[in-house]
Amino acid sequence: MSKASSAYEIRSRLDHPVIDADGHTTEFVPALAEYLREVGISTDFDKLFRGVLGAVADWYEYTPAERVEKHLTKPPWWTRPMRNASDRAAASFPRYLRSRMDELGCDISIIYPSTGLAFFQLREDELRRGGCRALNRYHRDAFDGCTDRLVPVAAVPTNTPEEAIEELDYAVLELGFKSVVIPTYNLRIPVGLEGSDPEVRRWAFWLDTYGIDSPYDYDPFWQRAIELGVSLGTHSQGNGWGSRQSTSNWVYNHIGHFAASGEALCKSLFLGGVTRRFPELRVALLEGGVGWAASLFADLVGHYEKRNLRAIRENLDPALLDHAEFAKLAEQFGAVGPATRDKIEGAMLTTPGQSHHRPSDADLDEFSAIGIERKEEIRDLFVPNFFFGCEADDGLNALAFRTELLPFGAKLAAIYGSDIGHFDVPDMREVLLEAIEPLDKGIMSPEDFRDFVFTNTARFYTDSNPAFFEGTVVEEPVRALVDESTE
Repeated sequence: MSKASSAYEIRSRLDHPVIDADGHTTEFVPALAEYLREVGISTDFDKLFRGVLGAVADWYEYTPAERVEKHLTKPPWWTRPMRNASDRAAASFPRYLRSRMDELGCDISIIYPSTGLAFFQLREDELRRGGCRALNRYHRDAFDGCTDRLVPVAAVPTNTPEEAIEELDYAVLELGFKSVVIPTYNLRIPVGLEGSDPEVRRWAFWLDTYGIDSPYDYDPFWQRAIELGVSLGTHSQGNGWGSRQSTSNWVYNHIGHFAASGEALCKSLFLGGVTRRFPELRVALLEGGVGWAASLFADLVGHYEKRNLRAIRENLDPALLDHAEFAKLAEQFGAVGPATRDKIEGAMLTTPGQSHHRPSDADLDEFSAIGIERKEEIRDLFVPNFFFGCEADDGLNALAFRTELLPFGAKLAAIYGSDIGHFDVPDMREVLLEAIEPLDKGIMSPEDFRDFVFTNTARFYTDSNPAFFEGTVVEEPVRALVDESTE
């Protein structure tokens, strides 16, 4: 915890604003229900979200033995802080949260949905799109009069590019949102299983992360987001797939899950050439921290060094092998147990299958979509486009600014996210005190801290829309920042 006595004290000694890139509202169900009823959607969330990945409410309907038999992923439980009624109310009622912003040491907060993010996962088009529209209308009204300090985020489903564009237009042009969140991935049912039993379709899926292997071309959507001046937040769970499918332990499922989903999207957009084709696109991968991003950035550079087209042809092509020399060594050293010399002679001397399954020239170059010739270009197509949401208590936040550890001396765009409204924030007043600890410990400089809590988030939004913060309490310092960057 910081040496300061309060978040208000910390903010009062800073010479720059604090922008929270990722707060959360806990939807007040009695109010949201009316908006859902207007579009004919049930407010029985247990029924509505039955089988939804990461939120499988029907887990509780089965016995422990049945959960194991069906291998049902244990869903989130008790994920909202309850100790403090004031914090609980602030998460639910925007006008009350706004009245407490000075107490929290925060100038402005970008506010994301909570339960409403599950609408992204609904398979039926009418429920998914209708649910998101109802949610967005509810938040538009709930945050009315608060947007000088609280900026609500619209949920934009993206099951197809056409859906994504229509819902983005509706959210921005009809409802007036300037900040949006999209799913980190879309669930796809393998071909041939579309009409299967619902229980089969519940588990038989793959993740479409837009850039690699998608059955759809999302380029028109990226272009439309740029035209509308919208930076894209992403915020989907990694629970329920991969290694996060424990039937009994949600902590096991939860640790690292946002990092896993964020990495999947980031890799896909980068290797799919999206940042090459749309250098103006800005994408925030929230709540996963920056540790995974540092590893991914370094891994991309390392893989390019060893697996670019020239390196593959010069070092890995099976045709390069001197079979006579290898055969001589195999005769001398290859006889192990039943592998006698007569069995070795004439046998395939390379890794099984490589000679018979030679990739085409097009398949050899897995970096072709990003069109680079030097590894330094990876930095230029990665660092400006991606922003990484970091919670205040994450001990690795300073890693984003450790240029001596990252390839080419890069800094990654870590952005401060309070995550207020969720279980990991039992007291909203303590978030900024945790965020400033790396500065107090000397592992983050004042300039780094300024970037973390102000500059990077301001740049994330103003790179797409220079007027994003007009009408807010940070309008003047952000304008000065934009002017400074354009000089």
